[in-house]
Amino acid sequence: MMRLTSVEERIDAWAHRRLAGVPEHGWRARAVEFVVFVLKQAWACIFGAALLSAIIAAKLWYPDDAALARNDALVLAAVGIQLLMLVFRLETVREASVILMFHVVGTAMEIFKTDMGSWIYTGEGVLHIAGVPLYSGFMYAAIGSYMVRVYRLFDLRFDRYPRRWVTAVLAALIYVNFFTHHWIWDFRVLLFAATFLIFGFCTMYVRIYRATVQLPILLSFVGVAFFIWVAENIGTWANAWQYPHQESGWEIVSLAKLGSWFLLMIISVVLVAWVYPPKPPDGLDRPVLPREA
Repeated sequence: MMRLTSVEERIDAWAHRRLAGVPEHGWRARAVEFVVFVLKQAWACIFGAALLSAIIAAKLWYPDDAALARNDALVLAAVGIQLLMLVFRLETVREASVILMFHVVGTAMEIFKTDMGSWIYTGEGVLHIAGVPLYSGFMYAAIGSYMVRVYRLFDLRFDRYPRRWVTAVLAALIYVNFFTHHWIWDFRVLLFAATFLIFGFCTMYVRIYRATVQLPILLSFVGVAFFIWVAENIGTWANAWQYPHQESGWEIVSLAKLGSWFLLMIISVVLVAWVYPPKPPDGLDRPVLPREA
């Protein structure tokens, strides 16, 4: 199992003491597994939740006439959250390096996409690149933070994970298509097909508390993409950025964006897997719950 941070080790030890008397079978056992699953997911989202909370707070309470521009305040808040994660050992330095990759990859895409008019940023400030506030990269970093933390917290294992060089080629093509579809044919349909072909036989093993659940990895991609879409709707409502159809007033983000987030998940998984090579489910000594559990 991947090593937890010192804070997580203390939380884990406390939780095990509290749950030591819970039966291993029956409805109480399943209820505990569900609660632990939800709590671990919430803990994995801590960076993204903190950043989204800052964006909402800025929308509701940040004064328009403040000396420090709202966008710059969000940049400083994002940097502060990241530093606190490291100082309080909620995140390892190695994980921070992975998250930095997400930041760079995301910022490059933001600069290009805003230049092409795919979406816009409003407000003033000096902490930006080509009109893109630097907090935008932290939104991609939030996805990276979730990915590396969930990998550790659930001790993820994979059966029939595709060769990493194959996934790297797929991720590169997906990333390129985010740029080139503005000039040539959008081949994301082929990318969806390739994704299902490459990852379709891969099963993910998720260790919760006592039990380990197995599920198709593609199903997890869809689930995470949906929650990113929900966060995206909150972010656009809070004016973190806007799509062209939202300039005259906020409207829900099209469900078609789920496809983009699904493809982004492939890039995210490949980046994390390159630093943390996927492990097979060998040696799992805990019972495996059926998928419908």
